[in-house]
Amino acid sequence: AMKWCHRCALSYSGESCPRCAWIPDLREGWKLYAPDNAQGGKGYDPTHYEEMARLEGRHFWFKARNRLIVRTLRRYFPAMRSFLEIGCGTGMVLQAVHHAFPQAKASGSELFVEGLRHAKTRVPDADLMQMDATCIPFAGEFDVIGAFDVVEHIEDDIAVFKEIHRALRDSGGALFTVPQHPWLWSHQDELACHVRRYRHDELQGKLRQCGFRILYSTSFVSLLLPLMAISRQIARHRAQDPFHEMRIGDFMNRVLGGIRGIEFQFLRSGGRRSVGGSRLVVAVKEMHRWQARLSF
Repeated sequence: AMKWCHRCALSYSGESCPRCAWIPDLREGWKLYAPDNAQGGKGYDPTHYEEMARLEGRHFWFKARNRLIVRTLRRYFPAMRSFLEIGCGTGMVLQAVHHAFPQAKASGSELFVEGLRHAKTRVPDADLMQMDATCIPFAGEFDVIGAFDVVEHIEDDIAVFKEIHRALRDSGGALFTVPQHPWLWSHQDELACHVRRYRHDELQGKLRQCGFRILYSTSFVSLLLPLMAISRQIARHRAQDPFHEMRIGDFMNRVLGGIRGIEFQFLRSGGRRSVGGSRLVVAVKEMHRWQARLSF
């Protein structure tokens, strides 16, 4: 694996930096690249992982997002041999990707160790690590990197995109999902520790700024957008429960899942929607001009 030392700005292979001898901490079997944040910090409450793991497996939104992510990866990166998910949480997405691409080495990172404990039970074969997304310790290492509803938690998202760009191999791919439309901002976003909801073209613009070329961009959760907006207005005075939107009955879960299924059939053929509660963006790392000349 090609590592990147943020102290020396040096690319190297092996466990320790040959220039400054830096090596990641090892705790409970995890490599800790940002040990100061391993037990807690900004962006997410580590005590939420257990409840998230219990609820997300049956919830229509997470199941539909998994289908969309896997379908998009198959469409744009069918031959990928290595995949890193940044902010893998309890491992639900990483599990689905690993099942769909058994030939690809699966890696996952999470800021908090508590999340890794849950991910390990779902994807025991994955290479899991504790890491800060603004300080990725790799260079030219992965075919594809994904961040699914992660970067909206991070103040300096530009730093994340630059780090992902360096960690990808030449012409490697990146896949993102983010919450969309600032006018949808509600108390639920604050409970979820969001920093922003992205404007229509904001994510694409920031990725281009960081050296990516956009292959595909679409909104999703479009058919349910009116219901989502109404629900957030009604719930704005309710109890301080970050999982309020996930606590729905089985019947409603099936109904909403069916609506998302209709939307999936449209998106699976490459269709695009301009409005929706979330946005999906597929991008590839562009080589600098001097690198392109050297490749011929």
